[in-house]
Order: sequence, then structure tokens, then C-alpha cells
Amino acid sequence: MTLRDASTALAAAAELGAYFAWEPWDGSAGWRPFGELLDERVVAERVALGRDTLVRMSGREPAAIGEREVASITFLGLASRLLSPLLAAAAVGGAAVRPDPERLWWRAAPGGPLPFAFRDLTAAPCAGWAPDRIAEAGLIDLVEPLLTVFRERFALSPRVLWGNVASALGGAAGMIADGRPESAARGAAIVEAALRLAPLRASAELVRPDPGRDRWFLVRRNCCLYYRIPGGGTCGDCVLTPDAERRRHWQAVLNR
Repeated sequence: MTLRDASTALAAAAELGAYFAWEPWDGSAGWRPFGELLDERVVAERVALGRDTLVRMSGREPAAIGEREVASITFLGLASRLLSPLLAAAAVGGAAVRPDPERLWWRAAPGGPLPFAFRDLTAAPCAGWAPDRIAEAGLIDLVEPLLTVFRERFALSPRVLWGNVASALGGAAGMIADGRPESAARGAAIVEAALRLAPLRASAELVRPDPGRDRWFLVRRNCCLYYRIPGGGTCGDCVLTPDAERRRHWQAVLNR
């Protein structure tokens, strides 16, 4: 299959917002190789930063903000930053990007989506590619090694962490559907294929409450642990969210 430069597809993805943006790497100071995120010490620094931020925002004592809970949320954010651009590049940009970890960089930031940059990535037209092949590349090449670091460093359940991956994909598919409705079905097909892969199987499902609308919502079968943080509550896709509340949220989104 003919490969092409991935820049055009990733630029189309970036139009959806900060979580979908990988910027072209310019070699400037501050960029760090992706591989550094697989260092337990670096991961611990990111979690400590998130924990300090939550302590300041909540006014609570540090002991009230659990490290494992913050680690789970930090991983969810990183999974979103790694998978959202790839999903949107396929759904909106029409190209399956090959995510080479050796050609990715990240930069520390005090808050918000962590910046990522790329160089010389290639992509193939989505035509002829099965959705599961598109989904698998990002899961195996980027997310799984990072997940292993978080699991081992913070003694987090693989079930919770893979549930976070499902949540990242579901959230991205929802934002694609809201921002580019014409690409909603393709995005949902890729996510549904991802949920059939072994690591994500039984972690979540996509629900289409209105058969006449191309808008799907993810329902997890586990929790990211956010509810354990004081004032956190439950997320819209959480297994702990009451069904009536979930359906009210879905209806509000569909009525926009």
C-alpha cells in the first residue's frame, strides 16, 4: 500500500482542538523524546505535578488526594493525547497514521493537554484498511508500553487502565461526532473495532441511543477512580453513573 506524509491528516485532526493536535517537531529546546515517558521517574514527576495541582485547587491536605487515583487520571489524559490525533486523522483526515515512537516528542507543561510533536511520520489511505488495524497501531505501539509503566509503578489494575484507554477513545469519538458530524460513523467504527481487540474486550461498549443519529456514547464497565478524589464525582461514561443521569446527558448532547 502506498504511504504518504502524515502531516496533512494530522493537520486535519488538529482542527478539532488541543487534544487532537500533534505539532510538527522543530527541534527547539524543551522537546523530549517520547521514550522518556516510559521512565518510571518521569511518570512519577507527572503524577506528582497533577497531585500538587489538585491539592492547591481543592484546598485539601496532600493526604486527602490519593497518588494512585491521580496516576489513573494522569494516564487517562496521556492516553487521550496519544490516541485522539490518530483517531481523528483516520476519521477526518482519511489516513491511517503509523505512530513511530522514535519520531514523537513531548514537552512538559504545567497544565492542560501535554504538547506532543512529530517528525517524518507516514500514513496510508484508510480505504482498504480494516478499522481494527487502524486502532491496533496506536494501542500497541504507543499506549501499551506507557500503560505497563503506570501499572507497575502505581500498582494500578490493568482493567482500570485499559478502561481508561477505552474512555479516551470514546471521548475522542464523541468530540469528532460533535465537531465533524460527517465523520462520526467512521470514528465510531474504529472505536468499536478497538473494543473488540483483546486488551479492550469487555472494558466498555458504544451505545447509539438514537438510531437516526450518527452519535455514539461510551459506557465503561469500570471506573477511572476519579470519584475517590474529594469533589470528583463520576464521569459520564463511568459504570457508577446512574442510568437515568447518563441518559439525560445523552439527550442533552443530542438536543444541541
